[in-house]
Amino acid sequence: MHSLFVSIRQLVVISFLLLTTTVTAHEGDHSHVSVVQPAEIYRPTAMPDRIVLCWNNDPRTTQAVNWRTSQVVKKGFAEIAPAEAGPNFPEHAKQVVATTESLTTDINQAHFHSVSFTDLTPGRRYAYRVGDGANWSEWFHFSTASATPEPFSFIYFGDAQNNIRSMWSRVLREAQRDAPKAAFFLHAGDLVNRAEMDGEWGEWFGAGDWLNAMIPSIAVPGNHEQAKKDDGTRRLSNHWKPSFTFPENGPTGLEETCYTLVYQNMRIIALNSNERQAEQTEWLRKVLKENQAEWVVCTFHHPIYSTGKDRDNPELRALWKPLFDEYKVDLVLQGHDHTYGRTGLDVPETIANVPTGIQAVEQKHGTVYVVSVSGPKMYNNNRLPFMKRLGEDTQLYQIIHIDGPSLRFEARTAIGELYDAFELRKQENGPNQLIERTPEVSENLRPITQ
Repeated sequence: MHSLFVSIRQLVVISFLLLTTTVTAHEGDHSHVSVVQPAEIYRPTAMPDRIVLCWNNDPRTTQAVNWRTSQVVKKGFAEIAPAEAGPNFPEHAKQVVATTESLTTDINQAHFHSVSFTDLTPGRRYAYRVGDGANWSEWFHFSTASATPEPFSFIYFGDAQNNIRSMWSRVLREAQRDAPKAAFFLHAGDLVNRAEMDGEWGEWFGAGDWLNAMIPSIAVPGNHEQAKKDDGTRRLSNHWKPSFTFPENGPTGLEETCYTLVYQNMRIIALNSNERQAEQTEWLRKVLKENQAEWVVCTFHHPIYSTGKDRDNPELRALWKPLFDEYKVDLVLQGHDHTYGRTGLDVPETIANVPTGIQAVEQKHGTVYVVSVSGPKMYNNNRLPFMKRLGEDTQLYQIIHIDGPSLRFEARTAIGELYDAFELRKQENGPNQLIERTPEVSENLRPITQ
């Protein structure tokens, strides 16, 4: 009996030691673990990936889709049919041949495919899939814009840029949970940090995954979507045009980086603040002069009023702000400064953009300027006194809802908490009415140090 007791006790001790060793190994010893490299994680195959919806024409009657495969796939296809509640809708699917181009990156070679669906019915839900005839994606849904204006929402993101997979994914997904019926995503540049690193593009597309395949994206390039040429000048990332299909209605040479489109009663103007700004100015004037949409929203990367400490873009402000004033642009959505800042309708009259240089505040023109950040990279805020709301060290997404003559704006944190809010209401004469709806919570700002 004593011998049996000793044996049991020894067994318990051994089990405890094994358990302790196992726990310790899991908690502190990772020497046996190897990191999976981007070349393996983001290796293209015959199965479609990086599927993303865009527009290059009228959102009421068209829809574009891009995707990636290995170079084994020589010819891509997309199939589309009106979505139905039952499983028989593929019987009515129409097949469209894709345009295919090759891209050699730092870690792989791939084929990128694009299709533009046309002659669609406004306000209708469609199902589609992409593939090579044997290897198909799942069926996805999208909806065309309504023929006449109806209420809609969209989600705006500042820079994702760094640690995209680990730290930005949660922001995108929280935003979609908050606005599951969003009409589109709007990205104000710096989607990635290094323009030609395919692993970073893989992280960006992986973060969006099936959301990108069901909610169209509108994007402008930031400075981190530019790569250095041999002569030291900069060029657009080789990933940009194969990955997306945006309108080509901007100035020659800036196709798919400077463009405009109308979604129901809102005109979106996307500008490329990285280069050739003066050429875009005349094009911008023409677009604004001919605009008939009720709302006008502009987006570009570098802010008119910088919120980053020791940052300023006076040349850009001198070129574009007078047109925003003259044509009463409603909302300007920007990135770049890795902080949050939002103006009211009163902004400085001069081109000075630092607190010590502000000489006057002009009369209301009706434009609200926003700078935001969605990724984890953070800067100091310059705390301009005319800003209505400021933020530091906070990952954010913004939901904009348009319903006839009303525009509602909400900035929310990565955990869904309301951080800023306002409403714009159209007036028959004069600027928009601005109604502040800022929540009664403190601004997230670092202590000021001398």
